[in-house]
Amino acid sequence: MEVRLSEIISALSYALDVTEGQPAGHAARSCAIGMRIAKVAGVCDDELSSLYYALLLKDAGCSANAGTVYELFGSDDRAFKRDRKRTDYRSTRVNAATAFRATLPDASLLTRLRRFGGFAFGGDTTDRLVAIRCERGADIARMIDLPESTAAAILALDEHWDGGGAPFGRAGAEIPIAARVMGLAQAVEIHLAHRGLDAALDMAAERAGRWFDPELVAALLSTRSDRAFWDSLGGDAVEVSKAFEPADRVLMTDEDGLDRVAEAFATVVDAKSPFTGRHSVGVARISVGVAETLGLAPETTRDLRRAALLHDLGKLGVANTVLDKPGKLDEEEWAAMRRHAELTIRILERVPPFRHFALDAGAHHERLDGRGYHLGLTAEQLGWMPRILAVADVFEALTADRPYRDALGPDEALAIMRRESGTAFSSEHFTALESWAQTHAAVAA
Repeated sequence: MEVRLSEIISALSYALDVTEGQPAGHAARSCAIGMRIAKVAGVCDDELSSLYYALLLKDAGCSANAGTVYELFGSDDRAFKRDRKRTDYRSTRVNAATAFRATLPDASLLTRLRRFGGFAFGGDTTDRLVAIRCERGADIARMIDLPESTAAAILALDEHWDGGGAPFGRAGAEIPIAARVMGLAQAVEIHLAHRGLDAALDMAAERAGRWFDPELVAALLSTRSDRAFWDSLGGDAVEVSKAFEPADRVLMTDEDGLDRVAEAFATVVDAKSPFTGRHSVGVARISVGVAETLGLAPETTRDLRRAALLHDLGKLGVANTVLDKPGKLDEEEWAAMRRHAELTIRILERVPPFRHFALDAGAHHERLDGRGYHLGLTAEQLGWMPRILAVADVFEALTADRPYRDALGPDEALAIMRRESGTAFSSEHFTALESWAQTHAAVAA
């Protein structure tokens, strides 16, 4: 089976939108805007396919600096990123004001000033955050086996025409044309959503020659009167972006390609928090071990592995103030954490090859007794896949470090889980987990 890679990446880009603090469809709309700019500007055909995928994946590395943002500011990483992108953060005054507003917003003024003065937010800090994001984003593109030109464009996303961007301070034609288009397109989309078309185009004109390539800005401004195009962005963003894929360069992917996509997005999820650096990969490994213990067919196990890799996609929409909190979550924070399961389902339902396991992937916190979340499903409503994911997810979490405790040993984790076998967990699948864990421990020894 082969499917269009663009259908998968454009749908999964919704997961990148939420971790960057942007409205759903931001990357897909940026893709449409960028491809329109490129067409008017006469960007050569050889660049268009690389540009198209770079636009959809431009935020693939955004989760990698979320933990650092939280560590620096002690606030919602998504809100900080959203608010900063709406400003001219090249201005020292604006940059400092944005950073201070994000610093421990619920603390006393003195505490906030001490934290803010402690890291003196400025160029070095900005460059570090941008470098983390861009380097990881380029790596994600390579994992999906996209051209190196796509990775290079993502790496240079935040460079500016006059050399004042980050992380390398490239200028003018040193910046790949795809990166120049991307930087302009994403800024326009953000300002369009926040303040409207005229304000977005005025922003681009004001920053021409400084942030943006003047020729690309001129191409953008020539579309001001094309209301049909700008109005089309209000529709389904994936459908809008699909129309801009270069017809003579459509990329198809096979079963191995789907595995690479799932693996790549698992690394995006796991990068969100320093405490989940290998969680999705670990859940996938354990799930496959349980499936093999039960003798499930290889094609069934392959589906399970993809679901396990993607089961926590929704955590990209949870602030690190919740994910990395060292103490007990309050009621509001716990509600935010529970919503990640729902968001996982909503994202996967948009991805044609993954749609059939969307509900099962998002049901990994459901319990046989109906006391799980987010749907409160019971044993009669839970199939084999969420039952395996449930035991794999809890076992991996218990045997990994968390902000509120150290990792437990396998025997201790199994003992804790055994007490809820038959109520929270399926006895059959817990027994298979025990068998796999014992065999795995013997092999590891």
